[in-house]
Amino acid sequence: MDTVKTAEQLKENVRNTYAEIASQSKEANAASCCGAGGCSTEVYNIMSEEYAGLKGYTSDADLGLGCGLPTETAGIKPGNTVLDLGSGAGNDAFVARAATGADGRVIGVDFTPEMIAKAKANAVKLGFANVEFRQGDIESLPLSADMVDVVVSNCVLNLVPDKKKAFAEMHRVLRKGGHFSVSDIVLTRELPNELRQAAELYAGCVTGASQEADYMRIIAEAGFTNVKVLKRKAITIPGDILSRYLSDEAVANVKKEGLGVESITVYGEKTTETKCCEPNAENTEKVVIATGEDCGCGIGSSCC
Repeated sequence: MDTVKTAEQLKENVRNTYAEIASQSKEANAASCCGAGGCSTEVYNIMSEEYAGLKGYTSDADLGLGCGLPTETAGIKPGNTVLDLGSGAGNDAFVARAATGADGRVIGVDFTPEMIAKAKANAVKLGFANVEFRQGDIESLPLSADMVDVVVSNCVLNLVPDKKKAFAEMHRVLRKGGHFSVSDIVLTRELPNELRQAAELYAGCVTGASQEADYMRIIAEAGFTNVKVLKRKAITIPGDILSRYLSDEAVANVKKEGLGVESITVYGEKTTETKCCEPNAENTEKVVIATGEDCGCGIGSSCC
């Protein structure tokens, strides 16, 4: 099947799923996989973290869809311009606004109209004049280059078919010296084929996830520096959800060996000075001029 068509079909599936999620209760969302794939009777709160203690928390904007607390490690300062990717009903955007203050600015981007409408309604109720929500695609952000100080995202980038484009866009819109803090789902082993093909679990943040090593390589190739994993936790998908896609034997095996799904919070910076400028003699990677030091950038990367 054509790759572009497949990517568009995945996006349409996610858009339709999250349009439905916008009308669901937080309890229904948190008892499933990022709101998709149906609820579990075995365990509550599969992925989402507890936000209630954070300054700026707004219960009406919390749909229970996250897998971390990226704003906690984002280092947002008063007056910063913050971009929230996949902003949903505005939960992380409003927490970010508490940190950036009235003199800062928060921009939320989401490609589901129903989520944008919900977020805008929440912003109006809160009376925030410096929080705005834009409908757009993370692979082609509706923002100018070099305009934000901090990017945050919570359990969203794993839903993007072309993660290289997503991180390249993050790098483009960040000012030099800016940084990101994102919570996301990654894999530490290959998923069973039946799960990888499950459309519901793609929209539920699981089967759209990359292998962790690939994920970190994509970030480096986008040009980010000082990249580090700040937090991680294993994600357990309950048996009653797995049994919709796997045999009893396969479910038992997963329960024994684990699924290899983890939530990680990653930090990275857009360096203030460019080091990587030229391909090496073999044309296999980019190196520092004069010293030949390996920059960790693939030959096709946009890090220079």
